[in-house]
Amino acid sequence: MEKTKMKKINQINKQLEILGVKINTPEIEVMGTGLVGEINADYNFLVQKFGQPTESDGYKVDAEWNIEFDDGTVATIYNYKDGKNYLGDEGLDVEEITNWHVGGNSEKSLKLVRKHLGL
Repeated sequence: MEKTKMKKINQINKQLEILGVKINTPEIEVMGTGLVGEINADYNFLVQKFGQPTESDGYKVDAEWNIEFDDGTVATIYNYKDGKNYLGDEGLDVEEITNWHVGGNSEKSLKLVRKHLGL
């Protein structure tokens, strides 16, 4: 990854930490979360807001962000069965994906994701 892009991602992560938002850290407990809604956003917009996604499952998901907001609410943002991992050559490149699933333990997860993204 180019140096300026990495520097920008590090700045994004520092800004989020100041706001009390954790992104893609191992202590975020996402087990037991489920689909609570969807958002439409460009991949690059999500990277600007949340930094680089975690590694995918290599099967149904190509990109995922695990988020814990300052109040402890957990959310995940991920594509599902529309990318190259699941569909091969027929799938979308991750940069082309605009429909994202939001997972969480309640509707609050979806509301906080939308609020943070300004949607």
